[in-house]
Amino acid sequence: MLQSADYITKEKRKALEVELEDLKGPKRKEIIAALEYAKSLGDLSENAEYHQIREDQGKLEERIVHIEQILQSSETVEGGGGEVVEVGSSVTVQKENKKDGPQDKKIFVIVGSEEADMSKGKISNKSPFGEALFGKKKGDNVSFKTPSGVVNYKIIDVK
Repeated sequence: MLQSADYITKEKRKALEVELEDLKGPKRKEIIAALEYAKSLGDLSENAEYHQIREDQGKLEERIVHIEQILQSSETVEGGGGEVVEVGSSVTVQKENKKDGPQDKKIFVIVGSEEADMSKGKISNKSPFGEALFGKKKGDNVSFKTPSGVVNYKIIDVK
């Protein structure tokens, strides 16, 4: 598995496919209907509703293109499970602090950049922390730079 490639999980691919279907179907029809109504109101140069709907239409089409690009260029992964950290792996780490000793253990899932959500413990394989973990094994020590300095972690488990 290449660290530099774009990855998405099966769940994310399915969610994007459902969103794309909704955007291309019902959402497009809603905007077209709203656009027709706004046109019927008269002078388009002073029709704020028309201009707002055109802007919404542009955003919708932009999102459709973005999702199609993700689906075409991303490789779908199932989940880790091996001994080596890769996209889909669940990694238990413990921060090592020289002053206070070992900290609490935390679990992170390595995901592609489209799915990264630190509040849910999902970190991108392209983030500094994800890059530091990628390719490592249980028992390895990793460190990476943050704005407040170098941070050190020990890998406790990989699933």
